[in-house]
Amino acid sequence: MAHRSDMIAEDILGYLKAHETKSLLRFITCGSVDDGKSTLIGRLLYESKMIFEDQLAALEADSRRVGTQGQEIDFALLVDGLAAEREQGITIDVAYRFFSTDRRKFIVADTPGHEQYTRNMATGASTADVAILMIDARKGILTQTRRHSFIVSLLGIRHVVLAINKLDLVGYDRAVHDGIVEAYAEFAKPLDFASVTPIPMSALRGDNIIEKSARTPWYAGPTLMAYLETVEVADGAQDGPFRLPVQWVNRPDLDFRGFAGTIAGGSVRPGDRVKALPSAKESTVRAIVAMDGDLPEAVAGQSVTLTLEDEIDISRGDVLCALDAPAPAADQFQAHILWMNEQEMLPGRTYLMKTGAATAQATVAAPKYAIDVNTMEHLAAKTLALNEIGVCNLNLDRTIAFDPYAENRDMGGFILIDRLSNETVGVGMIDFALRRASNIHRQALAVDKDARAELKGQRPAMLWFTGLSGSGKSTIANALERELHAMGRHTALLDGDNVRHGLNKDLGFTDADRVENIRRVSEVGKLMVEAGLIVLVSFISPFRSERRMARQMMAEGEFVEVHVDTPLEVAEARDVKGLYAKARRGEIRNFTGIDSPYEPPEAPEIRLATTDQTPEQAAEHLLAFLRENGYLA
Repeated sequence: MAHRSDMIAEDILGYLKAHETKSLLRFITCGSVDDGKSTLIGRLLYESKMIFEDQLAALEADSRRVGTQGQEIDFALLVDGLAAEREQGITIDVAYRFFSTDRRKFIVADTPGHEQYTRNMATGASTADVAILMIDARKGILTQTRRHSFIVSLLGIRHVVLAINKLDLVGYDRAVHDGIVEAYAEFAKPLDFASVTPIPMSALRGDNIIEKSARTPWYAGPTLMAYLETVEVADGAQDGPFRLPVQWVNRPDLDFRGFAGTIAGGSVRPGDRVKALPSAKESTVRAIVAMDGDLPEAVAGQSVTLTLEDEIDISRGDVLCALDAPAPAADQFQAHILWMNEQEMLPGRTYLMKTGAATAQATVAAPKYAIDVNTMEHLAAKTLALNEIGVCNLNLDRTIAFDPYAENRDMGGFILIDRLSNETVGVGMIDFALRRASNIHRQALAVDKDARAELKGQRPAMLWFTGLSGSGKSTIANALERELHAMGRHTALLDGDNVRHGLNKDLGFTDADRVENIRRVSEVGKLMVEAGLIVLVSFISPFRSERRMARQMMAEGEFVEVHVDTPLEVAEARDVKGLYAKARRGEIRNFTGIDSPYEPPEAPEIRLATTDQTPEQAAEHLLAFLRENGYLA
């Protein structure tokens, strides 16, 4: 069974050829803390002879120095590579290891059990075909066991090994094993696994890992290695319709134009008709270009370059599909989202969404519901916190080609990225496109923004006043509108307090509510600019991300950010409304500058230091800006 073979010495070319044609199985070990995941993988590497002599010597030395098994080999040290992992005896990062037997090649992801590293576990599960769910026989099914099981199901893994480990510590008691199997079967009913295979074992002692253990005569099933070597995993993507997300347009010279990427579904041959999405342009495959020359056929998983018979416009992020089975395309979706950031998801905020090679801006709506991983119950939720899972709608700024995640992982999976920090904050699985996305179309208007502005004799714009409470935003905006009105200009003033008495009276002052507050105001302000008005928006608007969102809604030059820059101590000393005093006494929560952050603009068009000028002087400064930049024709 070991990977080492006499063919290495006798026929190395034959050995390499046989190794090349072996099937590959990707699997993941997961479960709660200290259930033995790393020890199991170390045992598999050891037993499959995938350890060199110097590694074995180092393992023995490390086992004596930092191991947890006394003078015996601590197999977990083969996988736990970080110093912090070895010191604590836990897994923090995802560790990928390769090993092989005479029958199959394997890539295993050892994932952490701690709740705060659930995001790492999801990363490892995203490419796996089989999950080995470790359970400590002494502890039984824990919350993290349930959480990992749900994520495994959500990410499309259909085959699970229920590895009931550390049976040596309960005297190889069959009743303990059977009780865990029965309890897990009840829990897993709604998870829709194709198979759940329980295996009693001791990773440390080697029971039922490679060979049947004499200490479990009551067990008649396969060993873990026998299962891994024989489990049949259907490749749904390879059996599905052709999909090639374009990663790179290859133009080495004027005479060659190819579209490079990894095939995400089906197969393709020269002469096949294909459709490019989202443009819906059609063509025929001329050639499949690979490193070793042109291919007669390419299948899912292969990285190739396709050349087409026609010159059609295709760029990175587009998808080439089979003409007779094209992928759907949409810009609004329902999706399951696993939130992976310590800062909670803020509904209404725009994040970057990356799916395949495509990148779009995605606005995430408030969750329809969150999911209790213990009971599968749907819970009401306004947002998602770290490691929480929920169902949300997403609205994109562009149309993308996709397949539901249940049909094609590569075409239906995505990540969400914070636009300011560039951190990955969430991972998602597309369920389906929203029907309303195809039912709503923009209506062409006979009178447009330019015509309305020309009638008013002005250039429309949105002046966005941002600053702390008490900085003087509303006072300056009022003074400016008074001057513009006297000049016969057409204006509208959206003030934060006034809007919260009507349009936004249903919103509070949490971060999520603040984001939605600004989103709604931005949309209303945009409509007013479309009407040809000069719109004055006076809101604290504490987050750069939402001010950037408002800017991106407008045409070039229509958004003017005005930072009313007043130090906190000055704004608090004014305290016209008595709000700072209440916040200091704890009577008002989530008050900007006290217990909620304010992110000042980094590069505003105008900065007004109110400690150096009166509101009237500030208004005159703004008038001069409007005149000089052509807003007042």
